[in-house]
Amino acid sequence: MPHESVIASDPEILGGTPCFRGTRVPVDSLIDYLEAGDSLDEFLDNFPSVSREAAIAALEEAKALLTARR
Repeated sequence: MPHESVIASDPEILGGTPCFRGTRVPVDSLIDYLEAGDSLDEFLDNFPSVSREAAIAALEEAKALLTARR
């Protein structure tokens, strides 16, 4: 059974910006928080529609894409 991504892109939602599935929260918001030195908990406190599991899964997806052998 294929794994469904926690990241969705829909042209009707924020112009197709990749968001956490079922929300209007752009995935790059998580990256921005972490890049600024904020914790995952701070991000989750500010975006309660994103679960901890979804945030971690998005980071794991990004890692897999960046570290996949070409």
